[in-house]
Amino acid sequence: METYPLTKFHFRVEWGGSTVGFTEVTGLDFQVEPIEYREGSSPNYHKIKMPGMHKYSNITMKKGTYKGDIEFYEWMNTISLNKVERRDITVSLLDETHEPVITWKIRSAFPVKVQASDFKADGNEVAIETIEFAHEGLTAEKA
Repeated sequence: METYPLTKFHFRVEWGGSTVGFTEVTGLDFQVEPIEYREGSSPNYHKIKMPGMHKYSNITMKKGTYKGDIEFYEWMNTISLNKVERRDITVSLLDETHEPVITWKIRSAFPVKVQASDFKADGNEVAIETIEFAHEGLTAEKA
């Protein structure tokens, strides 16, 4: 067993054969919504709980703004009614040799929000844009 936990600053995001450099990825979680049920003839005076539907959080990614890079906006503009290009996304936490240790696979993701950086005349920060994805599944795998 390893002595120290993994660091969170060394990761890779891939989709459609491309690797995209992000500064932050959040929302890699899901939950199972419990169903409560009680039958009228049950001798117990309480409800039982059983697993129900899976619920996935939206995933938010942030990256630096580059000259001429409007890929997220172009992807967002392809959405019409219930038609959207969906992409599978892979997020890998990397070790010191740049090899994946844990990989999260996000299925059928599509953009639901794109946000440009805020601007400050007296600021000294990098312009960061944000994209939020809805998706239909999340699995974690050991490398």
